[in-house]
Amino acid sequence: MNETASLRARAEIDLAALRANVRVLRERASGAQLMAVVKSDGYGHGALPCARAAQEAGAAWLGTATPQEALALREAGIGGRLMCWLWTPGGPWREAVEADIDVSVSALWALREVVAAAGAAGRTARVHLKADTGLGRNGCQPADWPELVSAARAAEEAGALRVVGLWSHFACADEPGHPSIEAQLTVFRDMVAYAEKEGVRPEVRHIANSPATLTVPESHFDLVRTGIAMYGLSPSPELGTPADFGLRPVMTLSASLALVKEVPPGHGISYGHHYTTSAETTLALVPVGYADGVPRHASGRGPVLIDGTVRTIAGRVAMDQFVVDLGGDTPEPGARAVLFGPGDQGEPGAEDWAAAADTIVYEIVTRIGRRVPRIHLNAAPERG
Repeated sequence: MNETASLRARAEIDLAALRANVRVLRERASGAQLMAVVKSDGYGHGALPCARAAQEAGAAWLGTATPQEALALREAGIGGRLMCWLWTPGGPWREAVEADIDVSVSALWALREVVAAAGAAGRTARVHLKADTGLGRNGCQPADWPELVSAARAAEEAGALRVVGLWSHFACADEPGHPSIEAQLTVFRDMVAYAEKEGVRPEVRHIANSPATLTVPESHFDLVRTGIAMYGLSPSPELGTPADFGLRPVMTLSASLALVKEVPPGHGISYGHHYTTSAETTLALVPVGYADGVPRHASGRGPVLIDGTVRTIAGRVAMDQFVVDLGGDTPEPGARAVLFGPGDQGEPGAEDWAAAADTIVYEIVTRIGRRVPRIHLNAAPERG
């Protein structure tokens, strides 16, 4: 038995699939540059290997949420354009400026902190001004935009920073035809036009996330930011399946059976006995649970491929394990149980788990815990 097969559990990450997905998304980007978003440890896939693979496939930018994520990439030797956007007062602004990281500013407090950081670093900061065009999270409200633009222009004239980007984020791009999409585009165009009238000369204007990259070409502007689609997953069932867009899921999550045993009829399974065997049968113990990221909400519903057949979790998901009723089949301990993957062997997809847990596919892959090792396959780019 090889080392990988003997692991309790593993998440295999196909970097060749990721590179192929990046190439597909670049083709859909209508000539815009592509930012590969690798926040939350590359959506659970491993930020560093995924960042490298994305750059190899032509991603011109990388994006993270927190400055700590961006700084970790720089410390690991990742070069090129790198942006981060989720800041709180007192954050590592100076370190980011010194590491040549583009930063996002949504309010005057953040502008003051980046100006101070640039002065301390003796460098000109690169800033993206974020507009709240209707999502209602981060970003500057239209009513406050003139004040922020004015202050940013003054800092630019003083040599503290350059406004290199104007950007925003969609609320409902994963809902085809939602009226907020066009409404946000209108507000974004107006806010960009105002900033440019005041003398801002951005390198990139960007609002498109994965769903907008796939289905709203008029939103592409100069740069698209692709997260979930880069990992081969559809942003929503309403938009279509990964295959509909020419994407291939990158992660395969599996575990080795810890036990296979016979039990009599009427035998309760797992906490609370929410499942009871209806006849004499065999049970398989799958040694992953909610501490590994298997959603407890998928108890009694989560699908798993064992011995060529897709079966359903019997009873509750526990912290470290769950049980499957095999109906009399007897695979050997150590046999592979595949929770989700690209479907090559008939295994479920991450979308099936999202449906079983009444959540979104983003949560399924990002919640896989640290004690599940990531095995990165096809790390060397293809030669051709």
